[in-house]
Amino acid sequence: MTTEQSTPTAEPTAGPGYVWAAVRDAPTRELFPGIRLRSLWTGDNGAHAHVLEMDPDSRWEGIDVHEPGPEEVYVISGVFNDGQRDYPAGSFIHAPAGSSHVPQTTTGCTLFLFYPEG
Repeated sequence: MTTEQSTPTAEPTAGPGYVWAAVRDAPTRELFPGIRLRSLWTGDNGAHAHVLEMDPDSRWEGIDVHEPGPEEVYVISGVFNDGQRDYPAGSFIHAPAGSSHVPQTTTGCTLFLFYPEG
């Protein structure tokens, strides 16, 4: 009786330009009371990605206008409100260039934000 041994495969390697970030180690900036931005990545073309943490009962000061390009939002946890409706964890929101809203939350929330055009 013969047995075959499998040969371990090599771990895949990331190519040039591959970047990763740990949210807990990302630089944090307080935008407004109870609202913190953790910057994860900025691309050569101005695109950028962040995690936004909003404490319970926090609200953006003024109107958040999306310029020069769109904003992509994924609600990681909690319930996000754009001034019009609630978006529970697991929601995806595409805000086109030129659109605006007033980010807020009563429960607190964590969002992943991506700006493909800066």
